[in-house]
Amino acid sequence: MNTSTDTPAPAALTLTAVESRVLATLMEKARTVPDSYPLSLNTLMLGCNQKSSRDPLMNVTEAQIATALDNLLPLNLVRASNGSRVVRYEHNFQRGVGVPEQSAVVLGLLMLRGPQTAGELRLNAERWYRFADISSVEGFLEELQDRSAEKGGPLVVKLPRSSGAREQRWAHLLCGPVDAIALAAASRTADTATLAGNAVERIDRLEAEVANLRETVQKLCAELGVAPADPST
Repeated sequence: MNTSTDTPAPAALTLTAVESRVLATLMEKARTVPDSYPLSLNTLMLGCNQKSSRDPLMNVTEAQIATALDNLLPLNLVRASNGSRVVRYEHNFQRGVGVPEQSAVVLGLLMLRGPQTAGELRLNAERWYRFADISSVEGFLEELQDRSAEKGGPLVVKLPRSSGAREQRWAHLLCGPVDAIALAAASRTADTATLAGNAVERIDRLEAEVANLRETVQKLCAELGVAPADPST
C-alpha cells in the first residue's frame, strides 16, 4: 500500500486555439471596455473575430465559442452570470491558472497577438497594465518560463532569435508545445509581406509626387509662356 502523502503535481493546462481566443478576449475586454463587461455570447464572438490586435485572425462561430465556454467553465477559467435575460461570461484566469496580475496580462497578450518581444508586450499592454520598463516585463516572462512542475510547468518559451531581429520573441504554452521552426518561418513570411507592402506604398507615393510636380511645372510654363521640356529627350 502506498502511504505517501505527496500532493500530485497539477496537470499542464492545454487549450484549443478557440478556447485560448475566447479566454484572452474576455481578459482584454474586462480591462478595455469594463462598462460592457461581462460579455454576451454575441459580443464575445465579435471580440474573438475582430480584425485588429489579433494574430492569427479567426472567424469562429457562436457554436464554436459556446463549446469552448463549456470546456472552460469546469476548469474554473470562465464564469457565467445569469442575472439578466442574456447569459454573460467573465474570465477567472488569474485565479484559475494561479499567476499574478502582471503575468496574466502578459499571457493574455501572447494568446491574442501571437509571439512578441518584451518591448512589444510592454507597448501592447498599455491599456491593460502599465509596466514600469521592459526589464519588468522580462522578469515576469522569465518567472513564467521557469515555473516549477509543482505549479504545472512553464507557461511561456523564449523563441530562437529570428534572422535580422534585435530581440527574441516569446510565445505562450497554454495550447501546448510551440513549433519554433514553423513560427520562425511564419515570421519571415510576414516580414517579407510587410516589406513588399511598404515598397509598393513608397512607389505609389513617389509616383503621386512626380505627377504633382509635373502638373506644377506645366502650370508655371503656361504662366511664363514657354513650352515645357519633353521628358523623353
